[in-house]
Amino acid sequence: MPSSVRLQEMIRVIRSARTQGEERGIIQRECADIRAQFRQGDNGERSHSLAKLLYVHMLGYPAHFGQMECVRLIASTRYSEKRIGYLGAMMLLDENQDASLLITNSIKNDLSHNSQYVQSLALCTLACMGSAEMCRDLAPEIERLLRASNSYIKKKATLCAVHIIRKVPELAELFTPSARSLLSEKNHGVLHGAVVLITELCEHNPGTLDQFRKVIQAVPELVQIMKGLVTSSYSPEHNVAGISDPFLQVRILRLLRILGHNNDTASDAMNDLLAQVATNTDSSKTAGSAVLYETVLTIMDINSESGLRVLAVNILGRFLLNNDRNIRYISMTSLQKIVQTDHNAVQRHRGTIVDCLKDQDTSVKRRALELSLALVSAVNIRSMMKELLIFLSTCPPELRSHTTSGIFNAAERYSPSKRWHIDTILHVLTTAGGDVRDETVPNLIQLITTASELHCYTVHKLYRALVKDISQQSLVQVACWCIGEYGDLLLKGECEEIEPVQVTEDDVLDALETVLQSHMSSPATRGFALTATMKLSTRITDNVDRIRSIVSIYGSCIDLELQQRAVEYNALFKKYDHMRAAVLERMPVMDKNSPGHTNGDTSGEIKEPDPSKPKPVEAGLLSEPASQCYETYLFQINAVHLNFLLIKESWTKNVSWFPQKYKAEMQKRCVYVHVVLTETVYEKNGLSLKIQCDKQTETEVTVTLIGSNSAQNDITNFTLQAAVPKSVQLQMKAPSGNVIPAHGLGQVTQTVVLNNPNKVSLKMRIRVSFSNQGAVHQDTVQIDSFPTQASQTSVSPL
Repeated sequence: MPSSVRLQEMIRVIRSARTQGEERGIIQRECADIRAQFRQGDNGERSHSLAKLLYVHMLGYPAHFGQMECVRLIASTRYSEKRIGYLGAMMLLDENQDASLLITNSIKNDLSHNSQYVQSLALCTLACMGSAEMCRDLAPEIERLLRASNSYIKKKATLCAVHIIRKVPELAELFTPSARSLLSEKNHGVLHGAVVLITELCEHNPGTLDQFRKVIQAVPELVQIMKGLVTSSYSPEHNVAGISDPFLQVRILRLLRILGHNNDTASDAMNDLLAQVATNTDSSKTAGSAVLYETVLTIMDINSESGLRVLAVNILGRFLLNNDRNIRYISMTSLQKIVQTDHNAVQRHRGTIVDCLKDQDTSVKRRALELSLALVSAVNIRSMMKELLIFLSTCPPELRSHTTSGIFNAAERYSPSKRWHIDTILHVLTTAGGDVRDETVPNLIQLITTASELHCYTVHKLYRALVKDISQQSLVQVACWCIGEYGDLLLKGECEEIEPVQVTEDDVLDALETVLQSHMSSPATRGFALTATMKLSTRITDNVDRIRSIVSIYGSCIDLELQQRAVEYNALFKKYDHMRAAVLERMPVMDKNSPGHTNGDTSGEIKEPDPSKPKPVEAGLLSEPASQCYETYLFQINAVHLNFLLIKESWTKNVSWFPQKYKAEMQKRCVYVHVVLTETVYEKNGLSLKIQCDKQTETEVTVTLIGSNSAQNDITNFTLQAAVPKSVQLQMKAPSGNVIPAHGLGQVTQTVVLNNPNKVSLKMRIRVSFSNQGAVHQDTVQIDSFPTQASQTSVSPL
């Protein structure tokens, strides 16, 4: 390509390149020619060369070598060169580059030029890339131009003043008097710039905001300007789809919103105007909808009259019927903010909002779902829940989790009856059991335990659901739990609330075995099924041997948790069979601290047995309060851990959670207690780090580092690093995780093996690193002594 081609020819050649490599070759040759032109000095081609370089920059190729050429062209006396120079400065320079400071003097000179077009170039460049230093130097010149007689210059100077205030907020007072005088301008461009400038002044300085409210009295003047726009006749220059200058109207409404916020006087002065705009603006076009939307936001943000607020909600209701999905989306977004303060006004549009759940656009569905959940109340709970359940069956996968959470919260707060509540949750579990929250299972179990009159109804319904489908894990877990607790009611076949079905012991055990053997069952679900099978051994009479056989099979299961449960249950069948009935007795009733208003809170308190009621005959050594309370406690931790005797790990790990009043009783009655001595080595920022000696020989020590979290937020990115003397060999095994749940609800452990062949004094330095609420913490801990070796103690029962 010839080196002297014009910009148009270069663009044509570059566009005709067939490959990326060919394009790069053309660019490289042209950039080399542009450099040569820059080195030749003033040859009349510099502006053309810079124009070609700017096009190269637009394509994403390096163009930094043209920065100094921009400075030279800005200083030129020719307008054609100055124009290209200023354009290049706006594209190639920014406030962080030293070259930008070189054009400060040129901009200052051009701001006083006798040509408005040269002044305009300087103003645009300063507003685009002016640094804080440039703004401080040139602010007086901009304030002078705000009082110029030329409207074209005033508009540019106003927007440049906005940039200066954003860069140097302390210069805001310099422009306040001039900004007030600009409101009397008739030119729409100047008015638009003035409103933007006043908005910026009021947002950055509360003192200036009070000044425009009280001293300058800007509200009446803005109201008068707005009325002129609303009632003015057709003006082709400023008309957009029948709306007179909607851009200026929107800017004025935003400024009125700032002036009227938490101010009764300013709000009263604009109430009539807002009502006029809301009733006279055509919403059939996008421009009209934009003005109406800003009007609604202004009405809801100021101290407006109640009738005006209802009118604003009705406007948003009309937006919901618009064919434009963007308008429907912003309407529901606004209604969601309003629903907390004007619930009844939004309720009038409930039908339209629910219809938006059927929209094809996922973002609109999401907003409609959030708004629908916010509209649920005790009055409409049945009708709204019916619509939400229909939506759940067809909603996109990414919305199912949010939908189920919302349904559960609404049902918990406003359920008309416990049976309705249980039926609703079971319907959700049947439809989307894989998308529910983790706390759903214990919450539903707690609800079932409190509805004693519905135990027969619930166990029959859950059994039918289990036989029909075992793919929904949450539903299967609850069903197994209920069968284990109330299996005797299921076998009786007497239920007034539901059509009775004769179920045999073999049918129930077949269903539980199917769950245990299914590849779809998670380890936790198998744990529920195994425990339910074990509990049935005290509720049936003819199939105890079959239950013993099922349990024994899982004594060699590859899953350690399931294997442990099975071994313990086998021991109950053999050595401690006389205690089996007491250990596996029915769960007591658990009440939540604030029923119906917990929003998913699973914390609960144990309901004490009524002393006036007779106690059942004890089948073992444990009294009812101790056994029930301990069993309840274990359920709250993990529904699989339903037994307590023989579980040395569960006892030692969870002893701190056990109710204080029952600790002494359980320690006396525990058959086997595993004592582990620990020592706290670090406690800071909510993290507690303990060291526990698990095994010790003459030359080797195995210790476990245990991290727990007492803070209100989870600890993340938890890591431990250890260092020991050179004569000691250290082996760190993989940690159990890197996230420690808040409120002490979990732990992270890491095992460390220390090989000490020379039998030197053991010391270890640990570096602790973790994150909490975005803050990164790192500390070093020196351990000079280790706790004594773990011991085992046998305690005989009373």
